[in-house]
Amino acid sequence: MRRLNKESAAPEFWNDPDKARSVMSSLSDIQKEVETWRGLEKKVAEIMELLTLLSAGDEDLRTEIESEIRSLSKTLDELEFRLAFSGPYDKNNAILTIHAGAGGTESQDWADMLMRMYVRWAERHGYKAEILDVSPGEEAGIKSATVSVTGGYVYGYLKSEHGVHRLIRLSPFDFDHARHTSFALVEVIPEVAEDSGEVQIGPDDIRLDLYKSSGAGGQNVQKTSTAVRLTHIPTGTVVTCQDQRSQLQNKAMAMKILLSRLLRLKIAEQAEERARLKGERINAGWSNQIRSYVMHPYKMVKDHRTDFETSDVEGVLDGELDSLIDAYLRQNIEAASKQAG
Repeated sequence: MRRLNKESAAPEFWNDPDKARSVMSSLSDIQKEVETWRGLEKKVAEIMELLTLLSAGDEDLRTEIESEIRSLSKTLDELEFRLAFSGPYDKNNAILTIHAGAGGTESQDWADMLMRMYVRWAERHGYKAEILDVSPGEEAGIKSATVSVTGGYVYGYLKSEHGVHRLIRLSPFDFDHARHTSFALVEVIPEVAEDSGEVQIGPDDIRLDLYKSSGAGGQNVQKTSTAVRLTHIPTGTVVTCQDQRSQLQNKAMAMKILLSRLLRLKIAEQAEERARLKGERINAGWSNQIRSYVMHPYKMVKDHRTDFETSDVEGVLDGELDSLIDAYLRQNIEAASKQAG
C-alpha cells in the first residue's frame, strides 16, 4: 500500500492514464480491505470491554455480547470465504462458451438448457448476461453459444463451472421415450481489456473475415455483412460474433472474446508447466467431467469434485447454483490452507 501511495503521488503518475487507473483501482481495493480489518479490530476491542463490565445476572448485557459475537463470527466467515477469490482474475467479468457433445439433438438441447441455467443464475444475482454468439441446433437446442456475464467477481464464481456436464433423462425427442445420456462442455474464461497488457497481439497476427449473419430466415436474415470472424494466426484460435447490431460492435466483441481465449491458453500453458515440474497430470477438455444431472430413474445433481449432492434438479437448472459453487470454492480454500500449512 505504501508503494502504491508513493507511486500515485509521483508528478509523472498520470502520464500513462491506463496504468494510473489500474494503480488507483488496486489502491482503492487495498484501502477497503484495510478499513474492513480495522473495523473488525475495533469491534473485538468493544466486545472485550463489554466483557469486563459483565456481571452475574446481567442477562441484557450477556444477550448483547452474544449477539455481537455472532455478528463478528459471521463477518469472519464471509472474509474467509473471500479467500476463494484471491486469483489474479477472480474480480473480472467472465465469458462462457457452451459446446454440445456428440449425440445430435439430445446434446444440443442439453447445451441450450445449460445456457438458460447460467443466464438465470446471472439474473438471480443482478449480473448482466449477454448472449454474444449462438450456433442453432439442427432440430432443437444449440450446437454452441458464447455468453458474456458482467459483474463483481463473476469469474471468481463461474470458474467452478469449467468442464464437462452430463445429463441423464428420459428423452423428449425419442419416440420410445428411452433414457439418454448427453454431454456438454462449458468453458469459462476471464474477460480482459485490450489495453490490459495481459495478452500481446501483433498487428499481423489477426485475420478478419466478414459475412452475413445467420437468422431465422425471411425478414430476419441480414442483407449486409455484419457478422465478424477473427482468426489468431499464431494459435489458430477462431472467434465469431454476429449477435450485435453493427459490424463495429461485432468486431469489438469478437476481439474481447479472442483476448480472453488467448489468456486462457496462456493460463493453461502455465498450469501444464507447473504440473510437469511436479509430475502431475492435467485433465482438459472432454476428459474433465465435473458434474452429473440425473432426472431418471431418480433426481439428483452431483458434483464429482466435491461429492456435493442435491435432489433439486429443477431448481439447479433454473439457476440455483450457489450451493454447488459454494461447495467447490470452500473445498479450494481448505486445499489451499492445507498446502500452506
